[in-house]
Amino acid sequence: MDQRKTGNFLKDLRKTKGLTQEQLAEAFNVSSRTVSRWETGNNMPDLSILIEIADFYDVDIREIIDGERKSENMDNETKDTLMKVAEYSDAEKKTLKKRLIGMTLGILIIFLFSITLEVTGGFGLIPERLCKGMGDFATGLTFGGLLCNMLYLNGSLEKIRAWKLSIFKASK
Repeated sequence: MDQRKTGNFLKDLRKTKGLTQEQLAEAFNVSSRTVSRWETGNNMPDLSILIEIADFYDVDIREIIDGERKSENMDNETKDTLMKVAEYSDAEKKTLKKRLIGMTLGILIIFLFSITLEVTGGFGLIPERLCKGMGDFATGLTFGGLLCNMLYLNGSLEKIRAWKLSIFKASK
């Protein structure tokens, strides 16, 4: 923290308001000498007075401590960046939703196929043993699909992928 820079900032704020050191000293119930010491950077206001000064000048305490106003440009750039991050996040959520819907529909189709095979027995067109094997296979695919869907939703697939990559990198 640069006390001189802070002091100059406080002096500029006072002059912008059109006040003398004496008038400001009266407003904060301190001596004009104390205000002079703040503005030269020899002393800093107490925290309680610092809060009052920030309210009085309608500035952030960080601005007083840093000795400069925040850039409007910087605020706009930050807002733009946050908006882009939010848009990206929304796009990611939409992509995730589409993937989950696709996976769920695929699982549902396989499950319906397995039930159809089990219930109808292949309408007598498929030998019973083959029909039973196909139904069991489809049921297994359904279970595996549901398991993958759960792993995808709770983030375990990403952890497994990262673990595999770390093993691959370690082996090189």
